[in-house]
Amino acid sequence: MTALSDRLHLVAPDFPGFGFSAFPSKDQFEYSFRNISAYINKFTDEINLRSFTIYLHDYGAPVGLRLCVNHPEKIEGIIVQSGNAYEEGVYRIWDETREYWENPTPEKKKKLYAFLSEEGVKWQYTAGVPDELLSTISPELWVHDWDSMKRPGNIDMQYELNCDYKNHMKMYPAFQEYFRVHQPRALVIWGKYDPFFNVEEAFCYKRDLPDAQIHIIDGSHWVLETNFDEVLKLISDFFKER
Repeated sequence: MTALSDRLHLVAPDFPGFGFSAFPSKDQFEYSFRNISAYINKFTDEINLRSFTIYLHDYGAPVGLRLCVNHPEKIEGIIVQSGNAYEEGVYRIWDETREYWENPTPEKKKKLYAFLSEEGVKWQYTAGVPDELLSTISPELWVHDWDSMKRPGNIDMQYELNCDYKNHMKMYPAFQEYFRVHQPRALVIWGKYDPFFNVEEAFCYKRDLPDAQIHIIDGSHWVLETNFDEVLKLISDFFKER
């Protein structure tokens, strides 16, 4: 954001329960992608953000894509960084998780949700990163992340939200129809070694957005950290072409 602030107006709210946002209890707030998306839309209204390019990364995809579908008039374009909207992205990688959703057991839960721990959070930032790029991953990333996550009740919220991801997957057809009908300008960036979403998904966007720019980066899930200059140039060029 600092690098682009001389030419763009940038807004980056933390989702409810994440980062520095408030963390209301579950009896006061529904932690689902549907509800978080509705609140982010209200946030854009509150700050009078009438139209914008939206950045879709990881959990930002199930939140942001619902906003695209429900309020297409607000969306000028999309930037996708490992943002899931196609089955190819989760093919096989998410099979164990899906099996747990269908047949939950305490043993499966303990195995699958080990990432909801201090070591698990660190692993999320370093998994798949080539050895030569590991030094670019600053430890305060996972330290601050875990410091927020270990708040009382937050891990339970993270678990519930992860289980809600199955409802995101059910909306793939709606997201793809949005692409076909509205044809937003699109820049798709994917880490070649992303362990969470198959790199093959990046090319799927071309099915519905034939003019989308697709770029495969020699990195993992967090290419803004490991391949900053390369990604910065792609984004800068994307806005120059408007």
